[in-house]
Amino acid sequence: MSVMKNRAVLRWLVPVTAGVAVIGGGAAVGTFAAGADPALPPRSAAQLLEDLRTSRLDGLSGTVVQRADLGLPPIAALAGQATGNQLAGLVSGTHTLRVWYGGEDRQRLALVDTLGEQDVLRNGRDVWTWNSRENTAVHRKLPADGKDLASAPATPADATEQALAAIDPTTAVTVGRSATVAGRDVYELVLTPRDKASLVHQVRIALDAKEHVPLRFEVLADGADEPAFEVAFTQVDFRTPDADQFRFNPPPGVRVTEAPADERPGPAGRMPGAPGAGKATGGADADRPDVRTVGTGWTTVVVAKLDEALGAGAGGAKAGKDAPDAEMLSRVLGDLPKVSGDWGSGRLLSGKLFSVLLTDDGRVLAGLVTPERLYQAAKG
Repeated sequence: MSVMKNRAVLRWLVPVTAGVAVIGGGAAVGTFAAGADPALPPRSAAQLLEDLRTSRLDGLSGTVVQRADLGLPPIAALAGQATGNQLAGLVSGTHTLRVWYGGEDRQRLALVDTLGEQDVLRNGRDVWTWNSRENTAVHRKLPADGKDLASAPATPADATEQALAAIDPTTAVTVGRSATVAGRDVYELVLTPRDKASLVHQVRIALDAKEHVPLRFEVLADGADEPAFEVAFTQVDFRTPDADQFRFNPPPGVRVTEAPADERPGPAGRMPGAPGAGKATGGADADRPDVRTVGTGWTTVVVAKLDEALGAGAGGAKAGKDAPDAEMLSRVLGDLPKVSGDWGSGRLLSGKLFSVLLTDDGRVLAGLVTPERLYQAAKG
């Protein structure tokens, strides 16, 4: 299968509201040769982009390390606890995951930390999530149309597809230095936004020189030399995993919950410029009519209605009674700085790569932009 035609390898695996999915913006393609260590045949950015688009992946397993230093307050882990999604903690710190890919309908991810293991498995239309610490599992049957979970960058391929989704003249694409990732030679594509209002300085994508699959994805914030976000393989095997890797065998005593047949996880973390987002000012998200976008390219701002469970933290609305740990989430959001202006008032979450504004009239605005750009969009 084509890596870039699969809506990203393993993209469904981490349905968290990370907000670190980086937008594509456009490409004025450069033609610089790759670096000399290791020695690789020179290839232009256009050639590497074509390699990426035409690459095929039948199977893969490996270890992925994700590092995030987004300059955020310790809200991410608390928000994950409040929503019952421990995987939301991936937006901060360093995490190691094991991934397996056996085709478009067979994937698995395992997050192991000091508190236990959490697995997500897909085998055909069956999706299982398992928490070892609580010994609980949830089973979900995917809809027949295959439109299942939302995207967040679990692997370099996930993040790469989102970054290259809308190539146009807003981005300069060049070739960086060759390198070695997970013991394999790689070329490096460098995406640089032309719009200086974006908080993103560069996106660097390391492509396997033989398989043309992304092995590392880095995002550098404006004015920084080290990545604010990185997801990279430390070990990779391109053989197709055994079918047993994708079968869930409930451990003794596990408590299994069946999710409703028509339940779909929300579009967590869909960020400006990501696939499906509106491309122009005032554009609407086809999957979410209550979501619109302001602006284009790297400075796109997403505007949406604030979910009921989040309302108490920003707009004073009472959280739903059935929302898990809604009181904790409300308290976390209530600790965010208060801001106001001719656009209204609310609370602000800002980091190295993005800003999020939760207004008192029940809106959430987010983008890879400064808070000032959000305030401008909030006037509309």
